[in-house]
Order: sequence, then structure tokens, then C-alpha cells
Amino acid sequence: MRYHLLLPLLFLASFEKEAGAANTGEPAAVTEPAKKGWDVNEGLRSVVRINSTRQAWSLGQPWEKENPESRRSLGAIAGPGQVLTTAEMVADSTYLEFESPDGKHLAPAKVIAVDYEANLALLGPQDPADKFFEGTKPLELAERPGPGDTLDIFQVEENGNPLMTSGPIQTVDVISSFLPGQYFLTYEIKASLQSAASSFTLPALRGGKLAGLLTSYDSKDQLSDVIATDIISRFIKEASDGTYNGFPSLGISIARTEDASFRAWLKLPEDGGGLYVANVRKGGSAEKAGLQKGDVILAMDGHELDRLGYYIDEHYGRLFWGHLARGARSSGDSIKLSIVRAGQPLEVTATLERRDESKELLPSYTYGKAPSYLVKGGLIFQELTRPILNSFGEDRAPLRLLDVSENPEKYEARGSRVIFLSGVLPTPATVGYEPLRNLIVKKVNGVAIKDMATLVEAFKKPDEKGLHSIEFDEENFSVYLDEKVATTVDEQLLQRGLTRLSLTPANP
Repeated sequence: MRYHLLLPLLFLASFEKEAGAANTGEPAAVTEPAKKGWDVNEGLRSVVRINSTRQAWSLGQPWEKENPESRRSLGAIAGPGQVLTTAEMVADSTYLEFESPDGKHLAPAKVIAVDYEANLALLGPQDPADKFFEGTKPLELAERPGPGDTLDIFQVEENGNPLMTSGPIQTVDVISSFLPGQYFLTYEIKASLQSAASSFTLPALRGGKLAGLLTSYDSKDQLSDVIATDIISRFIKEASDGTYNGFPSLGISIARTEDASFRAWLKLPEDGGGLYVANVRKGGSAEKAGLQKGDVILAMDGHELDRLGYYIDEHYGRLFWGHLARGARSSGDSIKLSIVRAGQPLEVTATLERRDESKELLPSYTYGKAPSYLVKGGLIFQELTRPILNSFGEDRAPLRLLDVSENPEKYEARGSRVIFLSGVLPTPATVGYEPLRNLIVKKVNGVAIKDMATLVEAFKKPDEKGLHSIEFDEENFSVYLDEKVATTVDEQLLQRGLTRLSLTPANP
């Protein structure tokens, strides 16, 4: 796996133009691959601009949204009235629009299918009778390229002229292009893109056929990441009929086995490979198949895994194991695992399933959904999510919150969500509580808190003295809130502009 920061194409315009990248207003010279049976200008019939207005919810003040921002990308027409782009383009979008390459025609767009994990989205016109796509030509899918093959990255200048930049595939790997921890097959292309036609994402072609989507560009090293043909093909096939199931997952976390002492403890031979199963997700494909923490996976469907988790793919060469269980499979497919358990060889067959993000203890993303929260007397309670953890910075979240991510089994028995006190507004009801933040809520008024809905209900029943008791995980630390004072504060907060005091999945 590669871990490096690549800048979105949206920022290309801020870079100095590379030598020879000046915008002359003339059509670009046709590259060598395009001369072979494909006219670069013909490509204008197969792409559209996508304009997106997005507005995310605030992580710190969940009752309001961040300032809106706009994005623009170049999408590939992948079928009649269907446009392929990245999920990043449509995440938290409030308005989507198609625009013809010459800028003369516009049409409101909608999402047909989206996969935030694979970073892909399929769009269509809001009005099926819209004539926006008249005269367009959908792109065929290319045959899978391999290392060393050349791809053509398609751009369109503001004046409507096409640009094409060719570059070889330097490496093929399984990396994350959008959501942390979600890894999919990706090509790394060496090519110097032109800032005269910057865009948030771009189609990558091979012989005039769609081979992938470019998601990021490093101008210093002139390297681009392109979502691979295999992933594009599977997504389009499953999304086109409107019943998209998504890419599956095995539901495990792993550890390498290159340490000699570790291998000896696992009773593994010195010259072998294998991956140690460090955790098995509750309810996931692996758990249902009987895989256990402590097992060592030696092979998947006959592909031997080395100590770092790589195998030899017949087409691409050395790849990380995640592609076998995700990109190369559909939901419902089976995969055979050759494992070692307590020194004994075993065979396990898992039926791969798409994980339901809405049922996760710690959701990886919440795009398009308002966050669940409660403001009570100035105390701000939220559901813990992966984006909230990431907002602290890499590995900088409070240890008590990181523990939910590292030891989920401790919290899964308690409920479907982890509720925490994210902050305190200074009010007459919270005097002395202002420094409190990032504390996991255990009980309110003696009621165990399982999710935001149980928290809201628990606050409806103060004790006979009109006090609410709030117990936290932190050393069984508790605070008390006066219901009468808190109610007065809540009324004042609403008068001063707070749109609402609570939001739960059952009370949108």
C-alpha cells in the first residue's frame, strides 16, 4: 500500500504551468494513442462538465452547516443519460448540474448510485425527458491495461477545446483515494497535466475507451492516481439498473507476520507467509464464516499471501490482499480462505457481504445525513463517528474516544452508538462545567445510553428534586443538571437562533 498525500485536481489552477502547457486557444495536438482510430475532438461528445454545490454539516456545531462551496469536474458519459464521476464530487451536495463542454447547455442532475468507499458515483438528468444528451456518445469500457501501458487523460479548457495528456502506468496498487481505510485498485500514472483545464476529476482513456477516473494529481512529481478499470467496470455494471449493492468486505483487520519471534509464537514456518487476524468485525462476512481472532490466513482462493499481505495477480503482478476480497468480488460471492489455527491448517469459505454503514458502531461517513445531537441546558451531546475522530488530526483524538475505534467490542454490548459530551456552552445551567468535553456518556438518570434516542428519552425523567444525573465512563464521573434552569436556557437558545435542540434518526 502507498501512503502519500496527493492534491485534488481542483487546485491545479494555483500551480505554475509546466513547460509547454500554455493555453494558446488552439486544439491540442493529438497524442500518439489517439491517432490510432480515435479523434481527440470526438471525445467532446463523450464527456460533460459537472457543477456541484455542497454544504457539509458542522462537526462542532451539529445544528448548523458549514459555508457552501462549489466544485467542478469532467465526467464520462458511461451509458445513455448516465455520467460517471467520483463520490467526492457529490458528497453533501445540495445541487448538481450537467454542463456541455462548450458551456451552451445546462441540465439539473441527480444521483443514480453512489459508493463513497470506492469513490464512485453515477449521475443522470433530473428530468428523463431532458434533451441534454442528444448527440452524445457513451464511452465503451476499455480492456484492462497493465503496468507500462499508456493511458490518455482527457481535459477540456474553458473555451471548450479538448486537451489530451498521455502517460504510462508506473505502478498498480491498492490504495485509499477518498475515505481513510477504504482501499481499492488504483493506477499511478506519470504525466504532466495542464493547469489551463483544471478540474476536480478527469476521465482516463485507452484507445478512446474509458479506462478509469483520475482522482488526484501531484504536480511536483507529475503523478496521478486513477481508479482502475476493474473497479469502474464492476461499479457501472451493478449501478446501471438502479439496484446497486456495493463492493463487499471481509470484515477483518490484520497484522503482518514478518517478525521472527511472532512467527515462532504462531507456529509458522520461517520461510512462509501469512497474515495474522487481529480483529473480526461483529456480524461481518468473516465472523459468519467462522474466522477467529488469532487465525493466520495463508491464501485466498489459492493465491498465497506473503508476510506483508501481498499476492501475485496474474494480470497486474504484486497486489495487496484487499483487492481479492473487495474489488475482485461482488456482494454474494464466496471466497475460500486457507488458514492456520493453533498450528493446524483449516479451510474456511466466506460469503462476502456489503457492510451496512448505518449499523456500524462507529460510522465511517455520514454524507447526506444530518448529525444526531442533543443540546440540554448548554451541554452538547453527539454520536461519535469516524469523521469526528479524524477532525482531531491523525491519532490526536482523546484516548477515551480512540478506545472506541481500537476496542469496539467493549462498546457494542452497550448499544448501537457511542454518545459523548462534545462541548459545553457557558449558561446559567452549566456553571463550572465549561471545561468538560469529549466524555463518553454511560447513564442518564439511571438509564443506560444506547444511542441518541435513548439519551433524549432519559432526559424526560429527572428525579424528584428536578435534577438530571449524567454519568460518564471516565472514572464513573457524574454531573448534575437542574431541569428547571436547563429548560429556561433551552428556550433562550432557541430565541437566539439555535434552529432546534435535538435531532435523532427517528426525529429528522
